[in-house]
Amino acid sequence: MSERNLDLEQLIFDFLAKVEKATALLEEKFGTRCILGLWRTSKIERCGTIVGDITYELHGVGCAICLPEACVDFDYGTDGRIDGFDVWRLYLFACELPQQYKKYTDKNVLKADFQYYIAAGFLEKMSGPTDYLYIFKGRDI
Repeated sequence: MSERNLDLEQLIFDFLAKVEKATALLEEKFGTRCILGLWRTSKIERCGTIVGDITYELHGVGCAICLPEACVDFDYGTDGRIDGFDVWRLYLFACELPQQYKKYTDKNVLKADFQYYIAAGFLEKMSGPTDYLYIFKGRDI
């Protein structure tokens, strides 16, 4: 049986919780959690304010949202899924919270632990156009 890495899991689950919080705020403001269509049809600006000092910036197939506690950058998956992640996004998030995730502010350490989790079968690629993102195996949010 493969050994679990609670540090990596905490980083991933914290990242996903912040993405969930951010997309809930988008839904409150814009009526949808995936605002790419609004941007692409010029109904909203590429960058703006959600509420107070919480801002968003759309890019490609994703969005960066700066919450008071940390910025989180994610890509939307098929059907607006928000549960995908990769080493780069987790690394950026860890660097936002270095006191909490000091170990993972070293991208090589994060990459090694991430690769172990893929090999151990804990992570799988998300299907569809965002097949560079990973999800926890058997977990469909």
